[in-house]
Amino acid sequence: MNNALLISVRLHDNRYHGAGDWPPAPARLFQALTAGAAQGEQLAREFHEALGWLERLAAPEIVAPRVRDGRSFINFVPNNALDAVNGDVHRIGEIRTTKAVKPHLFDAEMPFLYAWSFDTRTEDMSLARVICAMAEGLYQFGRGVDMAWAWGEVLDEGEVEARLATHGGTRYHPMAGGTGASLDCPMQGSLVSLEKRFRAQSQRFNVRAEDRKVLVTFTQAPKPRFQSIAYNSPPTLRLFDLRSTTGDSPFDPCPLVRVSELTLSIRDKAVERLEETLPQQTAEIKRVLLGRDATDADKAARVRIVPLPSVGYHHADRSIRRVLVEVPSNCPIGADDIAWAFSGLVVEAGEVAPETGEIIGETRLVPAEERTMLTHYGMDTDERYRQWRTVTPAALPETVARRRIEPRRLREEAKSGHERAREQNVAATAVLQALRHVGIVAQVSTIRVRREPFEAKGMRAEAFAAGTRFAKERLWHIEIVFAEPIAGPLLLGDGRYLGLGLMAPVQRVEGIHSFAILEGLADRADPTVLAQALRRAVMSRVQERIGRHARLPAFFSGHEPNGAPSRSGIHAHLAFAADLVRHRLLIVAPHVLEGRQPTRPERQHLETLDASVADLSDLRAGAAGRLELAWSPIHVHEDPLFGAARSWESVTDYQPTRHGKRMTPNEALVSDVQSEVLRRGITMPTHIEIIELREGPRGGLAGRLRLRFATAVNGPILIGRTRHFGGGLFSAAE
Repeated sequence: MNNALLISVRLHDNRYHGAGDWPPAPARLFQALTAGAAQGEQLAREFHEALGWLERLAAPEIVAPRVRDGRSFINFVPNNALDAVNGDVHRIGEIRTTKAVKPHLFDAEMPFLYAWSFDTRTEDMSLARVICAMAEGLYQFGRGVDMAWAWGEVLDEGEVEARLATHGGTRYHPMAGGTGASLDCPMQGSLVSLEKRFRAQSQRFNVRAEDRKVLVTFTQAPKPRFQSIAYNSPPTLRLFDLRSTTGDSPFDPCPLVRVSELTLSIRDKAVERLEETLPQQTAEIKRVLLGRDATDADKAARVRIVPLPSVGYHHADRSIRRVLVEVPSNCPIGADDIAWAFSGLVVEAGEVAPETGEIIGETRLVPAEERTMLTHYGMDTDERYRQWRTVTPAALPETVARRRIEPRRLREEAKSGHERAREQNVAATAVLQALRHVGIVAQVSTIRVRREPFEAKGMRAEAFAAGTRFAKERLWHIEIVFAEPIAGPLLLGDGRYLGLGLMAPVQRVEGIHSFAILEGLADRADPTVLAQALRRAVMSRVQERIGRHARLPAFFSGHEPNGAPSRSGIHAHLAFAADLVRHRLLIVAPHVLEGRQPTRPERQHLETLDASVADLSDLRAGAAGRLELAWSPIHVHEDPLFGAARSWESVTDYQPTRHGKRMTPNEALVSDVQSEVLRRGITMPTHIEIIELREGPRGGLAGRLRLRFATAVNGPILIGRTRHFGGGLFSAAE
C-alpha cells in the first residue's frame, strides 16, 4: 500500500480572495510553502530537494469547504502596464483601472485538504516529512489578505481516504484529459521558475539619467511554470423507480405530460421529511430544494429532481418510470440525507383493503438497482455527444413567447411564414442565453426550435403547460448541435427544476440514418419503391444544399461524372433500404457496409448528408404512400439488422449479381450468395437455405434465404445486385 502526504490549510477568515480558481489550485499551495520556508533570497537545501520531489508527484486530490460567492466590490488600482507611459512610475496615476473583487465564502472551521500519493521508499518518506515541516511556516494562502496556517501529515492511503471521505466538503479529482475546471499544478521545473521570477522581481525597475532627467523603466518578471490539470467534482446521482406495491408490473408509470406535477409532488413531500428530521437546517432545505430566498450564488447548490421518461427505443412509450435526484457537490445538505428523504416516498396513496387493513395500489419511490437507463441521457458513461434534443419542452422567457392566436379566430389571426421564422429566430437566441445560465460554454453549431417533438411518440410542447406557471406559448422543443461533444445531464430553461427542458443525446451511429414511419404507408408497399423514393429525396435535398449548379457527388447518386453507373466493384455510394418489419427507412453509408472507417472525403459527404436530412419528415413515395417520418435511434448491439448473430434471414428479396452458367436456379442463387459474402469479407456461411425462389420471364432470379454461420457475424448484411436500393437486406433470425 502506498503512502500519502496530506496537507491541511485553514484560513483565519471565512473568505478567500484568490481570483480565477476554486478550489485554490495546488500551485498556490506550492508557492505558499516556498514563500513560508524561504529566508530572504535563501531556500535551505533540504527544502529545495523536498519541493523538487513534490513537483514531480502526480496532481493531488483536493477537498474544499462548500462555497458560496460573496458580494463583489470594485477597487481602483494601477494597471500593470507601465510601458504605456514609457515606464515612468511618476505617471502611474494615468493608468489606474478598476479591479473587481469577489470573495468566496465558506465555513472557516473546515480546512482545505491536499493529498499527494507517493511510494513507500525511505527517501520519499524523508522528503514528505520535510514538506510537513515546511507547512508549519505557511502564513498566507491566496492574496495578501488571506492569512492562513497549515500542517502536514504522512499517512497510509486508507487513512487518507477516510479523512477525505468524512471531511464533509466538496471533493475534486484530477482527470487526465478531462473537461472539468482547470487548476494549475506543480510540474518539473516549477521551483526553478519561481526562483527566476523572484530574482527578476528585485530588478524590475531600472534607474538611469537621460538629458538631466532621472528615468525609471519597468520590466515584467517572467511567469512561473505550472501545468494545467482538469479537476472534476461531479454531482451525486441517485436514481429511483416508480413502483406499485401491488400488481405484476415492476413499474407504475406516470404519463409524460404530468412531469411537472410529479416533480412538485415528490419535491414537497421530500422537503417535509427533511424539515422534520433536520429542523436546524430548514432555511437551507428550502433554499436548495424549493429555491426559496435563493440567490444567483445558490443556483450551483440547488438539488434537481428529474423524472426520466423511457427513451432509447422506437417502441418506448415515453412514460415516466424513474426519477433522478441530482445533488450538487457543494450542496449544504448531505447527499445521503437527501437520498433518504426520497427513498420510499409515497408518490400516490393507495386504498385500504377493508378485510385486512392493508394499503393496496400504492406508488412509491424505490432505489433503482439498474442504472443503464441513465446512458440514454448521456450520464454514467464516458461518451459525449454533439447533438441533443428535448424530451420535455424547455420554458423560455416570456419575452420570446409565441404570439397567441384566439381559437375562434384561427383563420383571421393565422401567422405568416415570416412571423413564424422571426419567432423561431428569437427563441433560438434565447436558447443560447439558457445555455449560459446552466454553465454550458461549449460552442453551438446549430439550434432548431419548434412545437412538435423531434422523435416518434413525443408530445407537442403545449401539452406540458397544464398545471404549471408557464404559458404554452413559452414552451419549445429544442435541438442543439454543439461544435464539440458534451456529457449529460442537460436541462435548459426556466422550468429545469420542474422536469421541463430535459434533453437526451442523439445516439447516432456515424453513417446510419433511421426514420420511423409514423403513418401514410400503403398496404403491401414495395420496399424497393420506398428505397428509391428515399434515394430521390436525399439526392434532391443534398443538391439543394450544395447548390443547384454543383455536380452531385457519386457518394449520393451512385453515378460517375459522365452519368454512367458507378461500377467500381466496392461500396462507394449510399445504400437505401425499407425495413417494413420494424416500420422504418434506412440510409447506410458505404463504410458501414464494408465494416471499415470512413475516408476523409466520405466524412465530408457524411456531414453534408447529416445536415440535409436533419428535418426529413415527409416522403412522397407514389403508390407506396405519402409517409410521415420521424428520426429514430439505432442501438447497434441490440438492433436485429446491425447486431451480431449466427443465423440471418432475408428481409427483402435477394437478386444475384449474375446468373451462373450451367447451374440450376437454386445452385446459381447459392453460388452468387457465396461470392457476395466473400467480397464483403464475411466468413463463409456453413449453410445457405433457400426459403423462397422466383424466376422472372427473362431468366432473372429473386429469392429469400436463411444464412447460418459457425460464429456470430455482425450486421448489416446488405448484398446482391439491388443492395443499394433496398434489396438483399438480412435480419438476425435468433
